[in-house]
Amino acid sequence: MSYLRLAVCVVGVYSMFLRAVSVPFQSIDGTSSDKFHSPLFLGTCQSFLSCLAALGYIILRRKPDHSFPQTLGLVESTAHSVNGKADGSINGSGKTNGHAAHAHGHSSGSRNKSLLLRYFQCAVFITSAAPFGFAALSYITYPAMVLGKSCKLVPVMLMNVVLYRRKFAAHKYLVVAMVTLGITMFMGFGKEKPSKASKNADLSAYTQLVGIAYLLVNLLIDGATNSTQDEIFARYRVTGQQMMFWINLFCTVLTSVISILPLPYIPVLHPSSSGTELQGALDFIRTHPSVIVPLAQFALTGALGQLFIFETLQHFGSLTLVTITLTRKLFTMLLSVIVYNHKLTAGQWLGAGVVFAGISVEAWVKRRDVHAKRVIQEKEKARIKTL
Repeated sequence: MSYLRLAVCVVGVYSMFLRAVSVPFQSIDGTSSDKFHSPLFLGTCQSFLSCLAALGYIILRRKPDHSFPQTLGLVESTAHSVNGKADGSINGSGKTNGHAAHAHGHSSGSRNKSLLLRYFQCAVFITSAAPFGFAALSYITYPAMVLGKSCKLVPVMLMNVVLYRRKFAAHKYLVVAMVTLGITMFMGFGKEKPSKASKNADLSAYTQLVGIAYLLVNLLIDGATNSTQDEIFARYRVTGQQMMFWINLFCTVLTSVISILPLPYIPVLHPSSSGTELQGALDFIRTHPSVIVPLAQFALTGALGQLFIFETLQHFGSLTLVTITLTRKLFTMLLSVIVYNHKLTAGQWLGAGVVFAGISVEAWVKRRDVHAKRVIQEKEKARIKTL
């Protein structure tokens, strides 16, 4: 069942990725083409639809005997198994935190306050990470951005260790190193033309250094987000969709408030010195109406994709989720080799081999552990029969 759930999550995450709003859009008079520079407005649209999607899913799956607060995860249900019981060794959380049992000792009010603060913390991380990602693209080339993002597993594991003292099995570090190295090789040895970053082709060393710094901040905040989500699942009995609802609700409130505030110029976070971000976004939509459909598609696919993302987070942990998102392009290009007879470089084939080797190590260790558990169970049954 777990393999089937993982397969469904992989297909869902792969199919719902969409980045159509990163391209230039032609103005209504046809005299210019401009990019959409309102990351907070993008985030608001996506988080609002994601919040509605999570709420709809929760209500559809609601048990008849559950109250509404219980449905939203504000009242702990004894029916749920402790998250991380089966997957703790996968996430690195079940073995070391021990917070799931500790949560029982909290009063309901204290538990809810602590839980909502964790959700709010994730929302702050998510809201602050996006502008740094957008800002980095103004200083480095798109291929460099993709290459940097391929190392995302490292900050996710690093933040798990630094923020929550979470320990991982030794093979996990090897798998992360192999997948990161393989994807970096796959992206680095590709023959992609840097057309998406033609304006940035002759950037100075200082400018590129600024872009790399922004990218590193983005990666570290993403890592902090994923590690905090792992901590929530380890400490509290909540479902992925309950977490999705609350985090996106807080994100919607945060980005909406920031978008309507007449903030001064703030590098990265508020790059416009005049008006509000909401006003700028609405002005762009009015002068570039061709952005409306891609914007709606981005928000809708993001909302649907998050259902699969949080399902993956709940049952398999952030390292598995990030591995899925990172390997998406690799598997897409490998499929194109079969379907469209596209060619890969020798370096890309080598990188793909390293990734598959890392995934194989993970699968082998998991199968070995399952087999060991079965042997122990069989011995226990035999011992009981002899009594």
